[in-house]
Amino acid sequence: MSEPRIAPGAVRRATGITVAEGFSAAGVHCGIRKAHADLALIASDREASAAAVFTRNRVVAAPIVVARECLERSAGIARAIVVNSGNANACTGPEGLAAARRTVEETARLLGVPETQVLVASTGVIGQRLAVERLVDGLPRAVAALSIEGGADAAEAILTTDTRTKETVRRVATRQGGYVVGGMAKGSGMIHPDMATTLGFVTTDAAVPPATLRACLRRAIEASFNRISVDGDTSTNDMVAVLANGASGVEVDAGGTEAFENALTGVLVDLAKAVARDGEGATKLIEVDVRGARDDADALRVARTISGSPLVKTAVHGADANWGRIVAAAGRAGAEVEPETMRVAISGVEVLRPGFVSQFSEEEARARMLRDTVVLEVDLGLGEGRAVTWTCDLTHGYVDINASYRT
Repeated sequence: MSEPRIAPGAVRRATGITVAEGFSAAGVHCGIRKAHADLALIASDREASAAAVFTRNRVVAAPIVVARECLERSAGIARAIVVNSGNANACTGPEGLAAARRTVEETARLLGVPETQVLVASTGVIGQRLAVERLVDGLPRAVAALSIEGGADAAEAILTTDTRTKETVRRVATRQGGYVVGGMAKGSGMIHPDMATTLGFVTTDAAVPPATLRACLRRAIEASFNRISVDGDTSTNDMVAVLANGASGVEVDAGGTEAFENALTGVLVDLAKAVARDGEGATKLIEVDVRGARDDADALRVARTISGSPLVKTAVHGADANWGRIVAAAGRAGAEVEPETMRVAISGVEVLRPGFVSQFSEEEARARMLRDTVVLEVDLGLGEGRAVTWTCDLTHGYVDINASYRT
């Protein structure tokens, strides 16, 4: 079994999903993958409000079906989330559904909680039988390993082609006291803005009613995971779930959600950007900032189209300030665009001014595009609409990874 990516001698501590009070986690190797932690468990020491969003892909993995069932049957209450990597348990028919349900049953039995209060998720290769016996055999070790120091292990265990773990925390101070919102995510390929684009898990020790949690999550997702793209594909297993157990004693009600929603959005934006930065084969994070649109919806159409353009992404990889690719993508976005009013800047270098004026230093533009973060700014000059999205460069590495994913 490979060890989590923690430096020798480093002090173990709560990270990500275990910083919030009352949560513990674990990540162990159960044998689904050859030599990498592949089973993660998140647990709350008390009942928690639960909300989740799922893929809009019409081909849906078995764990998505089962997780939806559990959320509905529990009326938005959960105590645990169990996740395996290495196998998506998708396109596996009745056998796959049985495997997902057995995972839930065994996790609930070991934790002593109702089956309806366990959510299940999977990630990995589609269309292969899940070795559920190995998963079940590993569950007792995962339960025994649960601790507040286990967040890093859990974040490691959910990875597939990712090159790094993705964790973040926000703290909120209120008159009632303070609370934490923390999260972890995985995602590197099959990433596109179509709900939810990856696996992401968030915990908070604020008390948030299930209906309020669902509403906050839907809005936060639109500003985060639905703003990223790596390759234009969405997975059969996409899921982002939030647990709120109230252990801090701070109550968030329908009339006072702003601070909580801001923290939740901040956590999800951090994780979404980390996913885009870690895109398969990527060397650069690309931020696309579109303003001056007729409205926000038009700005988002343009930003998403630019983010999804292979020509733009390859130009950024090659540090080629080819603004023509950017304006061409904007023009096919289905938004109102007046070519003569457009202004484009690349990491602060204005490469196009209204009237198709293009006078800039190629050397300076190239130097800025060689940085690990590149910002593409597009001003349509038509209104007040604005949207920001994130993507990554498209490299030879992406082809190499996906040409041999199963081998």
